[in-house]
Amino acid sequence: MTFMVNLIYDSEYKGYVVEVPGLKGCMSQGKTVESALKNIKEAIQLFLETEEVHLNEKEFSVLTTLVEV
Repeated sequence: MTFMVNLIYDSEYKGYVVEVPGLKGCMSQGKTVESALKNIKEAIQLFLETEEVHLNEKEFSVLTTLVEV
């Protein structure tokens, strides 16, 4: 399975916060991009096990776009 994730640098934490828009509330973090991605993979697996999400029965729709200000 493949999920889109958002990586956001947090200057207070001095690392990356990562969230999965398709799985509400599924987040993790890491001091480097690599560790954040490793941690979110584990978080996704645990999320799916805990929430007993049946992905074949659900349809996820995530829209990513740019906004000019």
